[in-house]
Amino acid sequence: MYGERRDLRDFEKRDLERGSRVKSRFFPEPKIALFVDGPNMLRKEFMIDLRELSKRMKKYGRVVVSKVFLNQFAPEKLIEAIINEGFESEMILAEEEAEKNDVDVAMAVAAVEAATTNDTIDIIAIASRDADFLPVVQKIKEYGKIAIVVGAEPGFSSGLQNAADYVENL
Repeated sequence: MYGERRDLRDFEKRDLERGSRVKSRFFPEPKIALFVDGPNMLRKEFMIDLRELSKRMKKYGRVVVSKVFLNQFAPEKLIEAIINEGFESEMILAEEEAEKNDVDVAMAVAAVEAATTNDTIDIIAIASRDADFLPVVQKIKEYGKIAIVVGAEPGFSSGLQNAADYVENL
């Protein structure tokens, strides 16, 4: 074993034989930051399952940041469910008339900050149907990150879908 030269492909073969998702210690999985627009996606009519969302993200890499953005009007049971699924909840104080936009702004800032200041993040995933996130997706790509958009019908912005590198429709 000592002094024996191994090809990197040997590590990949070994990992595949073991059923490992990790390619090898030399080629780690891409790291994902996932941001969820709570008021837009976590509605009764969509029946979005955060566990299913996490599962879908695993095919792209390892989720290292997972945040759901909510306003103070979110029901306590929803917050509990978010935490139980391993997501961090970000509570945004909002006025009743502007409650949607306040969450959008906070989430947009967090996504762009992850894309511009965190060199360990390879992929930014935005879960929203809202076209307001189009500039965010464009900025993510401008900084060389991969952009995934996750949404649901009806009302899933076609512009947002067309701007993304990958689209997941729940």
